[in-house]
Amino acid sequence: MTVNFQYVNTDVSETLSAFTTEKLKKLADKFEFLISAQVYIKHDDKDHEAGKICNIELSLPGPRIFATSNKASYELAVNETINDLTRQLKKRKEVFKTH
Repeated sequence: MTVNFQYVNTDVSETLSAFTTEKLKKLADKFEFLISAQVYIKHDDKDHEAGKICNIELSLPGPRIFATSNKASYELAVNETINDLTRQLKKRKEVFKTH
């Protein structure tokens, strides 16, 4: 699975990219039908409580799957987004099994 990163209003972080890639690799091992992932790491100056946004869009057979989260740190945002994607992928896998 290929992973593409885009950093918006924030500096590029190799450690965050490695952390996110590792999480997505585990997801790809569990759900073998994943093709690619687009990861958007954003910073919102207006939101002082959180403001660290992670958007991930997964490409797979059928409609794409998208999740986003806004947390106090990028690692928390990535974890929350991965959890949302895992929930959606489990539902999609059930659909694949019935056909």
